[in-house]
Amino acid sequence: MKIVLAGAYGHLGSDIFRALLEAGYEVVAADVVERDLGLKGNYTFKKLDVTHPEALKGLCDGADAVITTVGLTKTSATMTNYEIDYQGNLNLLREAKAAGVRKFIYISVLKADMAPDVPMLHAKYLMEEELKKSGIPYVIYRPTGYFYDIVHVFRPMVEKGTVTLLGKEQVSANVIDTPDFAEYIVSHLGDQNMTVSIGGKETYTYEEMAKICFAAAGKETCIKRAPVFLFDVLIFINHLKKNGRDAIIRFSKWTLTESMVGEVQYGSHSFAQYIEDSFQGKEGK
Repeated sequence: MKIVLAGAYGHLGSDIFRALLEAGYEVVAADVVERDLGLKGNYTFKKLDVTHPEALKGLCDGADAVITTVGLTKTSATMTNYEIDYQGNLNLLREAKAAGVRKFIYISVLKADMAPDVPMLHAKYLMEEELKKSGIPYVIYRPTGYFYDIVHVFRPMVEKGTVTLLGKEQVSANVIDTPDFAEYIVSHLGDQNMTVSIGGKETYTYEEMAKICFAAAGKETCIKRAPVFLFDVLIFINHLKKNGRDAIIRFSKWTLTESMVGEVQYGSHSFAQYIEDSFQGKEGK
């Protein structure tokens, strides 16, 4: 079985890549650049540019399935989520359909349909809708978030001595480790025409996550709460500057004020242990 993996060298993509090869699949690893992941197996690299449909010609020829993790996750003053997460993946979907691909698997995010003012979510929702009406058998995954994302956000605050959370309400998430998520995706390649909300087996409030981070760092817990409107001010200022940061801030505001708990709870990896390993410099990624 031949699978095109778009975004093969990103955080999640590299774990899916590894899982596919270990399961014996032939992989077309498509991404902007190739990295040495030390992987062995039947794969080829293809340079990927989802913003130009003509650059995708032939990418999906002979493929049985496409898995795409493509999305804009960093600040950009030149590209938007609608150009990458939506239009870019739509270009890939159209190429897959033209090539006769029999399944298209899209990695979205939990509650993508509930935030029309958050480009990082709304663009994914628009892509979900295009996929559903495309006629290609599909699976849409809506993960809650990933272990490394939480540590990436909390570590700088913990190192400075104070974690600042938003609002007065306690919100929870059961984030999932990307190797666990990759394992689930590869073991469920036979699924079709379904949307799966998925997270890990441990659910914590963000306050509990922060406390675990402080303990792992060997520091006294110091958690403060800021009013949500402060993020609205930051969004407004950065929107005026047109630097692209307002999209990231909108997403951060959403994730810190909205519970993100997936229905499917999967994985063998402990988030608390991941935090401990991360602050001790033992994490693998």
